[in-house]
Amino acid sequence: MTRSRPPRVLVVGGGHNGLVAACYLARGGADVLVLEQADRLGGGSRTEEVLPGHRFDLHSAAHNIIQATGIIEDLDLAAAGLEYREMDPFSVSVFRDGRIVRFFRDVGATVDSIAETDAAEARRYAAWMRAAMPVVHAMRGALDGRRGRLPGRAVAAGQALARNGGPLGLAQLLLSPYGKLLEQRFATDLVRAPVSAFAAHASAPPDTPGSATFALWQAFYHQVGQWHAVGGAQGLTDALVRRLSDLGGAWRTGAPVGRILRSGDRVTGVELESGERLAADAVLSAISPGTALLDLLDPPLAGQEADRLRSTTRSNAVQLLVHVSTTALPAYPGARPGDWNGLQSFVDGLDSLTDGFAAARARYLPDDPVPTYAFTPSALDDSLAPSGRHTVYLACPCAPYRVRGGWPAVAEEFADRMIATVEARAPGFTASITGRSVRTPETMAAELRWPGAHPMHGDLNPDQLGPFRPTRALARHRTPVRGLVVAGAGTAPVGGIAGASGRAAARAVLRTLG
Repeated sequence: MTRSRPPRVLVVGGGHNGLVAACYLARGGADVLVLEQADRLGGGSRTEEVLPGHRFDLHSAAHNIIQATGIIEDLDLAAAGLEYREMDPFSVSVFRDGRIVRFFRDVGATVDSIAETDAAEARRYAAWMRAAMPVVHAMRGALDGRRGRLPGRAVAAGQALARNGGPLGLAQLLLSPYGKLLEQRFATDLVRAPVSAFAAHASAPPDTPGSATFALWQAFYHQVGQWHAVGGAQGLTDALVRRLSDLGGAWRTGAPVGRILRSGDRVTGVELESGERLAADAVLSAISPGTALLDLLDPPLAGQEADRLRSTTRSNAVQLLVHVSTTALPAYPGARPGDWNGLQSFVDGLDSLTDGFAAARARYLPDDPVPTYAFTPSALDDSLAPSGRHTVYLACPCAPYRVRGGWPAVAEEFADRMIATVEARAPGFTASITGRSVRTPETMAAELRWPGAHPMHGDLNPDQLGPFRPTRALARHRTPVRGLVVAGAGTAPVGGIAGASGRAAARAVLRTLG
């Protein structure tokens, strides 16, 4: 195709996937414009001064998946100002009875920590990691866009089969609920509870068939680590914006898209909610694929593919956040230096999470103690709070999007209960609080335009993951409308802070444009 001008590509959605896509498009020679409905770029990767003098991540608080994609290196985001600090230990489990278990990047150090309380469970953890490591290494192939790594993945796949009972054994493992997997591997909740607290980030309860991957992902944290972007998640967004600017791309904020326009089977551009029309050779949507193809596309997607997309599932269990400013870090009895680096889990058992998700399905709040975890990023990054002060990010992974009585009636009381969960493990925490802000699922759905407040846009069930996300055809990112491509947390390979879908969608656009 011969052109007298660069192809014009509009990117709908300025979250991290949209920005990653825009960078690759601009580098590929396209004339790129990102359209973001909010007044700032970043989507779920934004950091703002929620409380006076204290800056909090509005959603994403730790980055790990993107570390395995090669995107940071490929776009040279370090030169664009991105700095990461490792959160090690990546997780600390603080039990109500005072026990603390630390999960370090190093498996041996983790085994030693578990052995301080239970030597038998420590041996079980070491054996489990030996079996899980090659499984996760093979899975990582879907994230890494770099070539030349196939032999290593083939070896890992062979080891995964050998260490997990062959093809049938591995298939049964992957089809299991993660609660069942943990009950088979461990005798007590000493390890089950903290691993399940991390697995619950996928918005999946422990008894969901096919959710074993979320527990196996524990091995991924040992392989890749957990990372804090200096300045908060905004550090990633800001670096992507600088790189996009360097590459000649542009963006507009406060520009919500009202319609994606097409003529027959070809996309022609978009119409903003203001009525302004923008023509394009291609449109890359980095928002919920259902919203893009069923609500914004005019006329909308029809036929079998529309029915498949419409039938994708999204649970009622999502996150509720409480941003807390304090005069001190939570004072866990028996704490050691570094215990505030990563996620701090306050889940005492599998049953607590199972019951919490069941309550959310029925539109009820979880019982006490509320399944809760915390990040204290100011322990690693003093740019987030005034000297001698701290930011505490509290989250419940199984809060209902729709709750009986409505969130305005229950939000503050529920926040009190989450704080009480921390107080029981860190006496004096409540007295150290100088301010707090509650972000309910309703708030996040309205501000971020996430359907159902679901950060992944759809459940991560086996039939909606990887090559089936959100549907088998759309997992290739192209749509039946020529020039219209989808990316974002609701598309292949997975949600979270990854950027892999944005990169893959950008490559699909560039192939389409020749």
